[in-house]
Amino acid sequence: MEQNIGATCRLVLEDGTIVRGRSFGKETAACSTGEVVFNTAMCGYQEALTDPSYSGQILIMTAPMIGNYGVCKDDLESERPQVAGFIVREASRTASNYRSESGLGKWLKEHDVISMDGVDTRALVRHIRQFGALRGVICTDNSRTDAELVQIAKESKGMAGQDLASQASAELTSEWAEDLGEWNVHKSNPATERLRVVALDCGSKSSIYKNLVSAGCDVISMPNTTSPEEIRAINPDGLFVSNGPGDPEAVNSTIETLRVMAKELPTFGICLGHQMLAIALGATTWKLKFGHRGANQPVRAVDTCKVEITSQNHGFCVDETSLKDVGCEVTHWHLNDGTVAGFRHESLPIMGVQFHPEASPGPHDSSYLFMQFVEMMRSSHKPA
Repeated sequence: MEQNIGATCRLVLEDGTIVRGRSFGKETAACSTGEVVFNTAMCGYQEALTDPSYSGQILIMTAPMIGNYGVCKDDLESERPQVAGFIVREASRTASNYRSESGLGKWLKEHDVISMDGVDTRALVRHIRQFGALRGVICTDNSRTDAELVQIAKESKGMAGQDLASQASAELTSEWAEDLGEWNVHKSNPATERLRVVALDCGSKSSIYKNLVSAGCDVISMPNTTSPEEIRAINPDGLFVSNGPGDPEAVNSTIETLRVMAKELPTFGICLGHQMLAIALGATTWKLKFGHRGANQPVRAVDTCKVEITSQNHGFCVDETSLKDVGCEVTHWHLNDGTVAGFRHESLPIMGVQFHPEASPGPHDSSYLFMQFVEMMRSSHKPA
């Protein structure tokens, strides 16, 4: 048993709810605050833990056992875990997988992630579904009283109003060359001229860039604070806006850039990028009660009437009426609650989706959207 499971750990919510369990991550006494959210995927815990969109959040996995297949560096979505805390029903003490390079507990310990198991996650998730997203504190410091922790949770920051994307963004411009390799699901023609895409990094998952490269794009990743002048200097064929954490309306610098560049370049936004793109065009967003997070979210594509099972991770949504007012039309609907899951502009080469077509983890029902973006760039390409 490589994992240190047994020390006490508490999750305390702002409404006074106290959940006790066992610590299996960070070994020293500590506390961490964040909005408490849940993911309904049966697997993909490693991708979720390293997804920058989870920055500032305490993540609950609803699957009954987590950690069975360990950790593999090839499946990382960023260099390290991004969550403020991690909660599961049962953490597997062994990893059975030929690709595994480390046990989950050991890996979380190495990265100082406060983690807790021995929790009735179904009851905890039902509580969040009933009362909405709650701020909380996960703590292994036994010197702290329950009352102190409740107060800390109440005083902590939620997602609303926070520009976390600028914190999650890379600081430097870089070129991305890695593709999907043997997992490539795209059918791009290697002989076709590759397209240059500037990707505004708001906390992007690495698998998104791999999909763009495999679809025939040369990706230049740039900080989310990049100016229109800096983008024009690259002379790209298109603009991509990534996923990321926090409130889309708080990311002012990116929104201002999109107001200018979306009128000049074919533009594609995913998740937070989709939301900011909508705001830049004049639409509005609102906060969901408890968000959509998991690899089994059903979406209906308006053009084909097909139902696509998608991977999602977001707590905000674009307002349908405001989209219509700014010349946009809905392309995808979330079937669980009828919220907007995708849109396009009626006259400009602009599109966005609320879900993750790259999945990781999740199904590849919507992977065609990367090729759709490529075709949109090719059809908009102006000869020199």
